[in-house]
Amino acid sequence: MTSSSVSGTAGRVTAESASSPMAGIAWMVLANLVFVTQDATTRVLTRSYPVIEVAWGRFTVHLIVAILLIGWHNPALFRSARPGLQLLRSGLLCALTLMSTVCLKYLPFVDFSAIMTVIPVIITALSVPILHERVGWRRWVAVMVGLAGALTIIGPGVGVGTLDLQWIYLLPFVAATTSACYQIATRLLKGADPAPTTFFFTGIVGTAVLSALLPFQWVTPTPLHGAMMVMLGVMGAFSHYCIIRAFLAAQASTVAPFNYTNLVWAMMFGMFVFQEMPSGTTLAGAAMITAAGLYIIARERRRAQG
Repeated sequence: MTSSSVSGTAGRVTAESASSPMAGIAWMVLANLVFVTQDATTRVLTRSYPVIEVAWGRFTVHLIVAILLIGWHNPALFRSARPGLQLLRSGLLCALTLMSTVCLKYLPFVDFSAIMTVIPVIITALSVPILHERVGWRRWVAVMVGLAGALTIIGPGVGVGTLDLQWIYLLPFVAATTSACYQIATRLLKGADPAPTTFFFTGIVGTAVLSALLPFQWVTPTPLHGAMMVMLGVMGAFSHYCIIRAFLAAQASTVAPFNYTNLVWAMMFGMFVFQEMPSGTTLAGAAMITAAGLYIIARERRRAQG
């Protein structure tokens, strides 16, 4: 899963507290490396284990970390002022994780990562009907360019192979839209619950939902693969930590563009780990999405400065 799908949980920091931009950039680059490593590990595991089992392992370790690091000291953090919204947000993340795991199992690694970078563009589009934000025509043009980039990557896959394989190429776009809705739900929770409460709900909902399905999908993992499943949860927790450190060290407008280093890491993993060379259409689509996303970030920075 990309850093775009969780960066909304980091919150915003003031200019006074964000005084080390280079450290912030380093933390963001590291976060994206961890995210891509997590995705690569997921891809390896899905070759031997059902999607539900891999996702379950990820959420279960997340829950254990939440209880050990948060609830052990303050059980009150398990109570939410808006439980309905917490359940919706956590359900969206559970669905996103399942879709992402399916994509990582069947699609080229770089193609999936490139399409998922369209998340900030989709958030901009959805912020109008859901958050009632105003979006000018320039940002709408950027939204259209970003969506066109995603379609450029998706296009060659549709019409290739069986019907099931054709439709799987549309799943990353559905996952990206789900991720955008998840981030918007996170924004709506701002001020209602502390971050540890949200972190706990993420683990408990995902674990509960997937545990109900697990008996029908269970394959006993080897010790090595079991350790890899544990590492999925650990990497997820560590990536959250990196994101938080990035936003504490530097302003959001400084570190946000470095979310796109995700593509660099994904291409390196794709080429050297999975022996997948990105196609020309993938590179073109990724360039369109990146340009659109960076333009939206620049416009938001300009608006924030008045």
